[in-house]
Amino acid sequence: MKFEPELESGILIKRYKRFLTDIKLPDNSERTIHCANTGAMTGCADTGNTVFFSTSSNLKRKYPNSWELSVTENAHTICVNTIRANQLVVEAINNKQIDELNEYNTLKTEVKYGSENSRIDILLSEESLPDCYIEVKSVTLLGKEGQGYFPDAVTTRGQKHLRELSEMALNGKKSVLFFAVLHSGIEKVSIAHHIDQQYNSLLIDAIESGVTVLCYQAEMSPKEMKIVRKLPFSI
Repeated sequence: MKFEPELESGILIKRYKRFLTDIKLPDNSERTIHCANTGAMTGCADTGNTVFFSTSSNLKRKYPNSWELSVTENAHTICVNTIRANQLVVEAINNKQIDELNEYNTLKTEVKYGSENSRIDILLSEESLPDCYIEVKSVTLLGKEGQGYFPDAVTTRGQKHLRELSEMALNGKKSVLFFAVLHSGIEKVSIAHHIDQQYNSLLIDAIESGVTVLCYQAEMSPKEMKIVRKLPFSI
């Protein structure tokens, strides 16, 4: 995924009202940009971080700039635009970069499924194989010694997705929880049971039901982002 044009940068002043962020540009002027991330963004939005932002060609947008990346004081690069996670995974699957999913040749997104009226992020199909349901989650919470965690806040929506994936697996479908790791400092991923115990319990049940967990990390820069490596996962 290439950023065209290349992302511009500023210094983070503050994030507020969930969707808005004030930054200082290199000429010392200030600008308000849009933040697509509604989560806690723990460790991703500290005052003084370098912010990289894109510019939309949509003239109807009140805030044409979108916050894409953060670079922390520890020189970690983080993608804070959660929309990018799905795009990266779709691109990687289409480019046959995910070994576990290379058998499938047809890909659809946002398909309705399940008994709780959900939409699956990615649906893969192949005539000789059971359909593959993939839920994508962005991982940006860094703990100690390279330990990454999901989620960074209690997620009732995420809990629902686990129940839906479990249902698909029990019905003979291939079900995948795909953690897209969008933090350069993360080296391994675990569930944040200290944040959302219910999510932890549901994931244990999901794995026992046949749900597969995959973790892949992205490489990020103001020019492009791409999935580059598999990371270990543990409960």
